[in-house]
Amino acid sequence: MNATVPGRDGRPRCRWCAAAPEFFDYHDREWGFPVVDDIRLFEKLCLESFQSGLSWRTILAKRENFRAAFAGFDFRKVARFDERDVTRLLADSGIVRHRGKIEAVINNARRACELADAEGSLAAFLWRFEPTNDGARPQSRSTSPASEALSKELRKRGWKFVGPTTVYAFMQAMGLVNDHAEECVMRNEVERARAALSLPR
Repeated sequence: MNATVPGRDGRPRCRWCAAAPEFFDYHDREWGFPVVDDIRLFEKLCLESFQSGLSWRTILAKRENFRAAFAGFDFRKVARFDERDVTRLLADSGIVRHRGKIEAVINNARRACELADAEGSLAAFLWRFEPTNDGARPQSRSTSPASEALSKELRKRGWKFVGPTTVYAFMQAMGLVNDHAEECVMRNEVERARAALSLPR
């Protein structure tokens, strides 16, 4: 099977874009481009945990609702959420109303505060797990040694809903790994962005 499909401009994009029209913009503007902003990194970890058992299309369609419900994913604000907020969120039809995942976001916000205080930033910690090229073909797996290591470390620090598959999807999306298909027109653009990145310390 071909690893790509033609985009609106006729140039090849990763095959998964064909699953929904809105995926092409997400693929071209966001997926795989490196991110070092703590809020965006925290948001993506949260959204990937909400996606567990669901489709990314569902989560992407509700992303603005999630942002409104969770204070823009500012983890220092979310860390102050209490049971009243859980009740409010469980009544919010604009998001995925799953108590365990909602409570995990609040827990993880508190753990993110601890991590940022200890390490300087979430980005400084997370980017330490950027993998070296191990020769795996793009999009050939759902976990990796790096995602397993990061998942293990986050769980050791008290994070929830951050299994290796969830973490690998996060690493793909946030540019810690360039998993665009070899023939995808965006692969080289992402690689240039990664090469120009100043990693946080």
